[in-house]
Amino acid sequence: MSFPDEKSPPERMTPRQSPASESDSTTASRRSVLRNAVLFAMFAGTGIGVTACGGGGSGNDEGGSPNPPPESSGSVFKHGIASGDPLSDRVILWTRVTPAAPGTINVVWEVSSDERFGVIVARGTASTGPDRDYTVKVDAMGLQPASVNYYRFFIGEDTSPIGRTKTLPVGGVAQAKLAVVSCANFPSGYFNVYADIAKRADIDVVLHLGDYIYEFGRLGYASQLAIAIDRESKPDHEVLTLEDYRQRHAQYRTDADLRAMHARFPMIAVWDDHDLADNTWSGGAANHDEASEGSFAARRSAAVQAYHEWLPTRLPDPTDPLKIYRSFDFGTLASLHMLDTRLIGRDKQLSLDQHLAGESASTSRQLLGQAQLDWLSARMAASAGTWQVLGQQVLMMRMAIPLSVATAMTVETLTAYVVAQSTPEAARSDSQRTLLAQTKAPYNLDAWDGYPAARDAVLGLARDQRKNLISLAGDTHNAWAGNLTDIGGQRVGVEFATASVSSPGFERALPLVANDLLSDAFRRMVDDLRYAETSKRGYAVLTLSPAEARCEYLEVSTVLSREYSVKTAATLRALPGVGNLEVTSSLV
Repeated sequence: MSFPDEKSPPERMTPRQSPASESDSTTASRRSVLRNAVLFAMFAGTGIGVTACGGGGSGNDEGGSPNPPPESSGSVFKHGIASGDPLSDRVILWTRVTPAAPGTINVVWEVSSDERFGVIVARGTASTGPDRDYTVKVDAMGLQPASVNYYRFFIGEDTSPIGRTKTLPVGGVAQAKLAVVSCANFPSGYFNVYADIAKRADIDVVLHLGDYIYEFGRLGYASQLAIAIDRESKPDHEVLTLEDYRQRHAQYRTDADLRAMHARFPMIAVWDDHDLADNTWSGGAANHDEASEGSFAARRSAAVQAYHEWLPTRLPDPTDPLKIYRSFDFGTLASLHMLDTRLIGRDKQLSLDQHLAGESASTSRQLLGQAQLDWLSARMAASAGTWQVLGQQVLMMRMAIPLSVATAMTVETLTAYVVAQSTPEAARSDSQRTLLAQTKAPYNLDAWDGYPAARDAVLGLARDQRKNLISLAGDTHNAWAGNLTDIGGQRVGVEFATASVSSPGFERALPLVANDLLSDAFRRMVDDLRYAETSKRGYAVLTLSPAEARCEYLEVSTVLSREYSVKTAATLRALPGVGNLEVTSSLV
């Protein structure tokens, strides 16, 4: 998704241009002085110390924690370790080796049922080299269901940090708890969301719904304070080539909070547009110009290769790295279906004028593509899970807003609509009645609203199969929750959409509109919407049980300091069963 400041592109640099050297002591000194000056200006009078580092919130507690994120041991495994795509008997283990010299390297790995590695349950050797950027991925098999295991890697006497992971359960399951994250822009701020998740003890798996990295250059989107917090993008140009994407992933892995979260919990991830380029679709992207940047297919191939190299994903089809959609069963409690709404089936996004001309209503417009839709239908039909959860990128809710606001979202247009809506019918002026009767249009045509036939096909699956459907979404940088209704207005499911890890939301795009006004206006304008938070960074925790689906929205107080607090902004829930699927406030 694009916000206004994403669309004034930074100065483009070709991939042949290398970042300016930081080795010169004079340059480093000047940068240090500038950074300290900007930090002082940012935090003067706020009570936040400009020299503060570490700390942060934990769980729902206010205040800091004395335990900093674990660092990598030595220089060989400096990018940390990770696990992902857990099944009931296996899990992907990941690390990266920093080689002393180029060539093939053999890495020993082992898994234990205890943290001291007294009982080894799996062990093996994997090789890596420059063809996979020295990353290591192992599918560790033969594990027990619902078991916590510990893992590590060796090269000679060099040992990686110890990771903790967990397999999925089988049979009856009382509860599953998923942390849901999205949109982590390195130069926008610290990953305090990741830090807070890493301090928890109650999460089964982390779901990453895309934008694990961003593609912009040093002067790109939301990078205004990057120098002040020492988080300038590398390489400093927009990433285009395989080496560019590898370098950007490597930079993200320098973040200790990201490494700590990966070391603590398994991750199930899917890409979104910025893992490749802004507003990607199957044949191109808004942020790709073939005339100056070369083949889109080549760029897509590079981004996808680096993504699979650097994340602990398991390919459903090793011959097709674009095919990332896959399912995970939490016993008979839930089935999680990770979807690709970006690269495989998506038709090009439409403009507002094209939408108003009726083009988005075409029944042929695709978001998933027929093959992925058929796969989803079969997986949902075969699932015995109480809950069918879609882990995907973009909002599925119907988010139509008045045309006057869709064309110009300002204090004036929002206030005029809210005032007209709040005025009793008998007291409304003719202009207010006209305002309330106007056409509505989607606020974001990059979401499912731009592909209504594709959405109706998915909702029809859940309705016809009588499934309890939950959609999880990211992308917008804001937190939302509401009901999923079919074309006839029938409730079919619910949606919980997480805020971003660090990317700014509407507070950056609409700085003159107060958050309370905007959040209230969205709830008034959108019939199916039940919750909106448009200015805070955070994450969601979805707790599933046979009796309910409960979603907590956690907010971090800041991403511009490593000292932060965390609060629960809202707790919402939905009940299973036809007629019960509706987002309501929690009773607790």
